[in-house]
Amino acid sequence: MNIISKNIKWIMLVSGLLTCTMLQAVFAPEAAVENLFGESLQGPLANMIVRSWGVLITLIGLMLIYGAFNAKNRKFVAVIAASSKIAYAILVICLGSPYLNKAALVVSFDSIVSIALLMFVFMSDKSAEDKPA
Repeated sequence: MNIISKNIKWIMLVSGLLTCTMLQAVFAPEAAVENLFGESLQGPLANMIVRSWGVLITLIGLMLIYGAFNAKNRKFVAVIAASSKIAYAILVICLGSPYLNKAALVVSFDSIVSIALLMFVFMSDKSAEDKPA
C-alpha cells in the first residue's frame, strides 16, 4: 500500500491525462464510439449524448490532474473518479457484453485505476489513525 501512497500524485496525473483523451468524443463522437465499441453512431440524439459523455469523462480526467497537485482535495477527487470509473466498468460488463471485447482495455484501465484510488483513500485513513497524536 505504501507504494500507492508514495506515488499517488503520479497515478492521478497519468490516469488523469489518459482519461482526458476522451475529449475526442466532444469533437469526433463518431470516431470515439467506433474506437470504444466498434459501432457506428446513430442519429443526432446519440451524437449529443456522446459529446456530453465526452465532456463529463474529460472533467473527471481534469479532476484527477487537479487532485494530483492539490493534496487537500486528493481523497475527494479519488472517490469521485473511482466511482465514475467503476460505474462505467460495471455497466459495460453487465449490459454491454457485445462490446466488451472492444472496450476491454478501457474497462481494465478504469478498474485498475479505481482500485488504486480506493486503496489510497481507505488505506491512508487507516495509516493516519495508527500514528500517535
